[in-house]
Amino acid sequence: MRFVFFGPPGAGKGTMAARASKEFGLPHISSGELFRQAIRDDSELGRSVKDLIGRGALVPDDLTINLIHQRLSRPDAASGWLLDGFPRTIPQAQALSSIDPEDHVIDLEVADSTVIARLSGRRMCAACGASYHVQYQPPANPGRCDACGSALYVREDDNPASIQKRLDYYREQTAPLVEFYRSRGTLVPVDGEGPAEKVWDDIRTIMKNLLSSVQSR
Repeated sequence: MRFVFFGPPGAGKGTMAARASKEFGLPHISSGELFRQAIRDDSELGRSVKDLIGRGALVPDDLTINLIHQRLSRPDAASGWLLDGFPRTIPQAQALSSIDPEDHVIDLEVADSTVIARLSGRRMCAACGASYHVQYQPPANPGRCDACGSALYVREDDNPASIQKRLDYYREQTAPLVEFYRSRGTLVPVDGEGPAEKVWDDIRTIMKNLLSSVQSR
């Protein structure tokens, strides 16, 4: 099965996709993490997108589509996948439908005010990539990663100005995908406002039902 985890920045797509990956054995493919790895590797692609990501802007469609296409071509994605952060535009969604069409789109519905509160409190570990939140998931030692002890930092695109810009981009370019996927019959709305465990329980139940319906055919 092929699932797209969809919603505004800060909706919890990455967190829920990671949990679903462990629960159902499907590879979690995050466009953001793929780009961040390219930046860490100081590759040509990484250098070309570093400034865009730092300003909270979207990476051009052609670069993003090519990156995802390469990742979906790997053997571990042959039997299904969980996409997080892609597609973000109609052209990207159209490209995905021709490369490897989605089966279902988990649409996490979250208000802008919730997004701002979530993202502004997020902290990341530069060494191992672990993610924390000063309110919802604080590290045991403030400012230090529980996993490796390295210093935590605030991502450039998690400052208030970048968050608002990302929300503006989302409303303008990404939100229209709701109707795109609704028209394809693949959209599955999920209330993303509640506690993380409640949201996860809802998603897990939905995915179990969807997977069971396929296996019973």
